[in-house]
Amino acid sequence: QVRLLESGGGLVQAGDSLRLSCVVSGGTSSSYTMGWFRQSPGKEREFLAHIRRSTNLAYYADSVKGRSTITRDAAKKTVYLQMNSLKPEDTAVYYCAASSRRDQSGRDRYDYWGQGTQVTVSS
Repeated sequence: QVRLLESGGGLVQAGDSLRLSCVVSGGTSSSYTMGWFRQSPGKEREFLAHIRRSTNLAYYADSVKGRSTITRDAAKKTVYLQMNSLKPEDTAVYYCAASSRRDQSGRDRYDYWGQGTQVTVSS
């Protein structure tokens, strides 16, 4: 059974940085395309970034592009999301997810999710 555990969230001021971590058990992070999402109260879950298995090709949503970096450490079975220049609108619960397949439309299907880590950015 694949389990994901996020950490690294906290309370920071605008302009600060955080590195979120996602540890994978019951498998290896390199066996999956790994994604980061976030959800704020009253809003839909938002895709932030993913890193593909094998190639480690990264893709970023516009909301974090240019100030975030997703990386993988296969030996530690961990995926990271480095976030810089944090803004109050970045406040949300951040989730890690794993995908091993695509749906019929060619989009990644995320079958495994962590419980989330809270990020709060004050002004």
